[in-house]
Amino acid sequence: MESTPFIVIIRTITQQGVRMDAFTAGTLAGAGSFRCESCGFAIALHERDEIPSCPHCHSGRFRRASIFGDNSELEPIGSHEVETPDWLDGARNALVGDGDYVAYDEDDRVRVVALQEGWTRVGRSLAAHIRFDDPTVSRRHALLHREGGCVRVLDDRSLNGVFLNGERVDWHELEDGDEIVIGRFRLYFISLAGESLSGEPEGIGSAVG
Repeated sequence: MESTPFIVIIRTITQQGVRMDAFTAGTLAGAGSFRCESCGFAIALHERDEIPSCPHCHSGRFRRASIFGDNSELEPIGSHEVETPDWLDGARNALVGDGDYVAYDEDDRVRVVALQEGWTRVGRSLAAHIRFDDPTVSRRHALLHREGGCVRVLDDRSLNGVFLNGERVDWHELEDGDEIVIGRFRLYFISLAGESLSGEPEGIGSAVG
């Protein structure tokens, strides 16, 4: 059976700036934080966001979160069996340089980001290096820090938390193959020997058959 080709997009973050993605308007829902009535999964909505189905239990009913906090038995549960996606080996084989990377599948495209030394911001904000325009992702959701051959992931005071291999973490050192869950997105850490790529233009793409 012939394998389905897919596209790997390799993005290198530079100190000169990041690409700004366009905001997509939807149905007026009202800004603020909401929790799923069934499981407590939190989302953050902007003024014109569509109300999504819950990524955790697939319910479509949300209630506005209390400004005083409502950490209860309805805290989101992130535990799940970690499965390696079919595309991960292809993404790894497409890399031509040693270094540390995070890879994820978005809109049926595999995207690979080469991590530079220092901080990489992950979130919904336009200032994020890795940006997900999605209600399940906080404006400032997570941080990746690379220094001296070590990469760590840190929760940046997000609504839903950061899950590493199914367990919620405040911060943790990453190992090759680790799965990081941020909102409804699953990112995979790839570590190849040596230093990261540098000086490449943003958004290099290559096809993998």
